Amino acid sequence: MAILSNPFVMEVPRKLTDRELANAIRQDLVGELEAIHEYDAHILATDNKDAIKVLSDIRDEEREHMGELLELLERLCPDEKGLHDEGREEVRELLGDKKGK
Repeated sequence: MAILSNPFVMEVPRKLTDRELANAIRQDLVGELEAIHEYDAHILATDNKDAIKVLSDIRDEEREHMGELLELLERLCPDEKGLHDEGREEVRELLGDKKGK
């Protein structure tokens, strides 16, 4: 029996705390990165223009999901947003580029 056919597979015994939800979102980010990587591999493995067009669109939607999940994570963990911003600034400084400020 397929797991999706079981309506109780997603039942959880309790609601997640914000900390637990933040960790779950980090795992979701990993899933999005894996999907992006796989779609890129499929795109590189074919010359079929229709497939490349569709797969590129799907890949880019996964990239949008990354932004949505990061925004949610940063709202759940404001200190994390500060660390992300510090990392972005370090790259700008290393590259002598203040773009994006």
